[in-house]
Amino acid sequence: MITVIVPSFNEEASIKNTIESIHSNLANKEEFEIILVNDGSTDKTLEIGNKLDCKIISHPHNLGYGKALKTGITNAKFDIIVIVDCDGSYPIDQLGNLISEFNMGYDMVVAARTGTTYKESFLKWPLRLLLRFLVEWTAGRSIPDINSGLRVFSKKDSIKFLDTLCDTFSFTTSLTLAYMLTGKFVKYVKVDYDKRVGKTHVKLWRDSLRTLQFIIQAIVLYHPLKIFLLITIFCFIFSIFLLILGLFSSNNLIIPSFILFSTGLLIFGLGLLTDLIRQINIKKF
Repeated sequence: MITVIVPSFNEEASIKNTIESIHSNLANKEEFEIILVNDGSTDKTLEIGNKLDCKIISHPHNLGYGKALKTGITNAKFDIIVIVDCDGSYPIDQLGNLISEFNMGYDMVVAARTGTTYKESFLKWPLRLLLRFLVEWTAGRSIPDINSGLRVFSKKDSIKFLDTLCDTFSFTTSLTLAYMLTGKFVKYVKVDYDKRVGKTHVKLWRDSLRTLQFIIQAIVLYHPLKIFLLITIFCFIFSIFLLILGLFSSNNLIIPSFILFSTGLLIFGLGLLTDLIRQINIKKF
């Protein structure tokens, strides 16, 4: 029994094909429901959705991608949750494969996007690499796609994290971190990623900064020592660089190098203290 959640904001050009594709790909499988969360659309998304075979939940105004997914998860009738964007970029014919993988015992199965469309602009790809590095550094695992909008997971598992997850574009990134940093089993399945239908709602710099913010917040919440350790390593490396530079130049850089090295030690000590507080709080509950 499956609940498919489709968050939607001004997707009149693709919503009909998305809902119909879900029906055609799950028609011969177990019982399922489709929840279309209309996140305050101002176009004909709701009008078209009312003619389709799905349950519709509408927000009076736009609250964000993550908030729409939270609404869908909270109102889901079944425990197995599938989320999929309705912009036509994800291969809906892979739903059955992802669900089968999930039923093998994983806590979450994620569609890892591949192809030239996924890399998109010259600026977006390096930003994705930076965010991916931070998440992989924190989780200690390889993460092919940190914010894929097509994934399968359990309602009873995810509901525990909802209050700490992002209400906007970074929902899937924060969900990935929450699962990784609490030791859950996550499987990635490669899929082809197509160009979306219609105009993207993602603002590159604004949403990238928000994603970075929520990644850091998740690290501090689940594994604070990692972020302090990263800063400490940077301080140590830069202090050694200054020391070597001072030895081969007329500038006296020993004092700045020592100060930076000492700063790194203090930051690492603060990280140990923060992690100790986290462990004490965990034991209390």
